[in-house]
Amino acid sequence: MNSFQEFDSSSNSETKAIDLSAGNTSNFTSPPPPSSSSSPPSSSPTTLSRYENQKRRDWNTFGQYLRNHRPPLSLSRCSGAHVLEFLRYLDQFGKTKVHTHLCPFFGHPNPPAPCPCPLRQAWGSLDALIGRLRAAFEENGGKPETNPFGARAVRLYLREVRDSQAKARGISYEKKKRKRPQHPPPLPPPNNKL
Repeated sequence: MNSFQEFDSSSNSETKAIDLSAGNTSNFTSPPPPSSSSSPPSSSPTTLSRYENQKRRDWNTFGQYLRNHRPPLSLSRCSGAHVLEFLRYLDQFGKTKVHTHLCPFFGHPNPPAPCPCPLRQAWGSLDALIGRLRAAFEENGGKPETNPFGARAVRLYLREVRDSQAKARGISYEKKKRKRPQHPPPLPPPNNKL
């Protein structure tokens, strides 16, 4: 085993559907968190934030994907190409309609009728997923310079997905500008003429 923690290959998990639209990637049931035998039974368990729970589920999902890969892959041999393969695999569970160039609704955000265009994972969901997996990789002992989730190919793929979905749906993805606190407008100078 390398300097970072490998996935537990002994866990048996059931397969379920994947739903990234709400930030949910729990297609595999995760094993319960390890219990500490040294702590007294009366102590309350640590409650993880929603983000931390999602990150753990995403990490377990990716680990299951690697175990089910043919041939099975260890995390130490995983590259950006495997991450891209994983993202393309997730597309089959997407809920975002992405119009093709031949579709009459290409570029329309609210098409007036149904069309046979494919459903894909939304760019924002994939971007958030990669962010969580990137953090989980480093939290599990991986080095930032060997992080497959931060590979250039993954960044380029996400940019390509964002741009193609923006064109197909007629929606522009612009960086959100930070809102500055609203200050009341200055009062005009008093008019002393009578």
